[in-house]
Amino acid sequence: MPTVQNDERVRSTAQIAGHPIHPMLVPIPITCFVGALLTDIAYVASAEIMWANFSAWLLLAGVVFGVLAAVAGLIDFLGNRRVRAQAPAWPHLIGNAVALILAIINTMIHMRDGWTSVWPTGLVLSALTVLILPITGWLGWALVYRHGVGVAR
Repeated sequence: MPTVQNDERVRSTAQIAGHPIHPMLVPIPITCFVGALLTDIAYVASAEIMWANFSAWLLLAGVVFGVLAAVAGLIDFLGNRRVRAQAPAWPHLIGNAVALILAIINTMIHMRDGWTSVWPTGLVLSALTVLILPITGWLGWALVYRHGVGVAR
């Protein structure tokens, strides 16, 4: 794996006590969106309304923390032109924006009653959102570990 020299590192603009905020927040929406997909599948399999309710709450929490992570990521992206110059930066930003928009639409759909909130549109949107996340996660990994974005030492 290529190493990054100290002078090549790009510090995070959005940070708390030197720790980048964006990578602290992203595990929360990822977990919520994967959980929503699993509870959607459980609802389709069982028709137990509890699973649809879990999906709606997981999506709402995922969207709230996703927006917070997006704001922190956008501050990093706009706050340093060296971040924008990295090859994975734009696809990471666009992919996560698409995933967040799908999740917001999915949250609105899940606010409907019962079966129509999950099958088929809610389940498809949950699956699409989750399928995007490994790609954008890989791009985020490349920004940190290959290009040194947000690395303090």
